[in-house]
Amino acid sequence: MTRPARVRRRPAVGEPALWRFPEPVQTRLPNGLDLLVVDLPGQHVLSLRVALPAPISQERPGREGSTLMMARCLDEGTGSRSATELAELAERHGIALGAGAGEHGVHLGVEVTGRHLGTALGLLVECLDEPTFPEAEVARQVRHRLTDIAHELADPTGRAHHELRQAYYAAGDRARVPVGGTAPSVGALTPDVLRARHGVLGPRGGLVVLAGDLSAVQDPVRLLSSTLGSWEPSAQDAPGGPRRAERVPDADQVVLVPRPGAAQTELLLARPGPDRRTPHGWGTYQALSMMFGGAPHARLDRVLREQHGWTYGMRLGFRPRRVGGQCVVGGSVRADATLPALEETLRILGAPGESLEEHEVRAAADFVAMTAPARYLTADSVADELVSLVGDGLGPEAVTRTLREVHDLTTGRAAQAWEEVRSGPGWTVVVVGDPDAIAPVGQAGLGPVRTAGPPEVSPRPRPQGPAS
Repeated sequence: MTRPARVRRRPAVGEPALWRFPEPVQTRLPNGLDLLVVDLPGQHVLSLRVALPAPISQERPGREGSTLMMARCLDEGTGSRSATELAELAERHGIALGAGAGEHGVHLGVEVTGRHLGTALGLLVECLDEPTFPEAEVARQVRHRLTDIAHELADPTGRAHHELRQAYYAAGDRARVPVGGTAPSVGALTPDVLRARHGVLGPRGGLVVLAGDLSAVQDPVRLLSSTLGSWEPSAQDAPGGPRRAERVPDADQVVLVPRPGAAQTELLLARPGPDRRTPHGWGTYQALSMMFGGAPHARLDRVLREQHGWTYGMRLGFRPRRVGGQCVVGGSVRADATLPALEETLRILGAPGESLEEHEVRAAADFVAMTAPARYLTADSVADELVSLVGDGLGPEAVTRTLREVHDLTTGRAAQAWEEVRSGPGWTVVVVGDPDAIAPVGQAGLGPVRTAGPPEVSPRPRPQGPAS
């Protein structure tokens, strides 16, 4: 007699547990640098980040871009080695060294395997402590930056962002000028100007992040203490506190930028948005970004791309500063559809919060929450996020808190957050395209209209005399 076969039931699939951002070990180095160490087994290329306060708002007028240029020239020669010798040392040990600048100051990044971490730290301290800013190397970096500026202004997207800054921010506000400066300000930079800017760098208020598989590093805190922790520059000015960038009262306008022969029109719109301390929760705005313009199935693309075929993609995002931020929408559309595409974009952006539907809010929130492990898969992504958080005055727990906000997001809270954005000051609209294609925009009654002239692209002659 055979026994009846047992029926095996497929186990139910439950909701995945909420992912948590890696928790760093926090300490402070002897010279005052805050240190965050994150052990990530399997990430054998370590990522080291150093963020030093040197707010670009402290740059002298006419010397905008000096912070970025100073950072780029740190490895162009030191008191001990030439630029070539520094490059050869890095190459022998597989060290990738980079430097840049942002709103808050200078940031340096190093990618290296664990067994060469000590050499990389020595190289980094040498570049911070004794850069010489040779005339020839500074001149070469200035030429490169001037070429980059010319390319940015020749590109429709770059030109749109240039005109947006001019229309959105008040004259004299540092946010009106790119971090890398303008052609006149960069052309005026000299080694003495960069040396003076380097003089403000110091450990006070700075941050070091080390992320990766630390199994090959014996006592990383001790190693960092004896290298970066021993860096003591002779002087350091106190960094200034954060402040809100000033938006001009008449920023609610349309700026037309003629570009004869353009087959596409670049659209760029901006209005005030939140920073990461918003009472609605930063995660709420991440979901709203995905819902309106973060994917092909988002509201903007669903209409402009899928229904009308006017664009390859239109994106919406929120750009937080330490205080305040922006909601920015941008993309390219067919030249012959410039006006209807802009009108449709404004219609979609004008949708009231009560129009948000539960299924789209849930889909956007789930995407943001469930893709977080992939976004923070590598050591460099974790290190970069920690630097960004601390630069905004937030702690490492902010990512996990944001993901919890997204996980618990309700349609009502999303509606309130969107209503706050859409009911605020009006859009600054920049339209870059062929004169015939963009002319109807100026006659559509969308608000005050002005036509932008050509930007200043010729550098000023270098000043003579001491640095200022």
